[in-house]
Amino acid sequence: MVLEIAHLTIRPGQNAAFEQAFTQAQRIIASMPGYLSHELGLCLERPQDYVLLVRWATLEDHEIGFRQSAQYQEWKKLLHHFYDPFPSVVHFERVALPPMA
Repeated sequence: MVLEIAHLTIRPGQNAAFEQAFTQAQRIIASMPGYLSHELGLCLERPQDYVLLVRWATLEDHEIGFRQSAQYQEWKKLLHHFYDPFPSVVHFERVALPPMA
């Protein structure tokens, strides 16, 4: 499992419109092969900032399967005009730790 973390900064005064557009856009990622789950969080200290967490089966499911798909063009059309600056996106995998004693 790969966790995509995207830090989203939304243009001032656009939170409600962004959240409405995201309601539509989330159906796009949820329909993609390798998609597992997602959540959107709003920053308490900086209300223009959000974090998007998406769980993918593999990195390729996000980077190739989603980002190179026709559906990604619709995602861009719905959401990219809200961002300032453009989001930073990083990917993580779980670290296998020994059980706690």
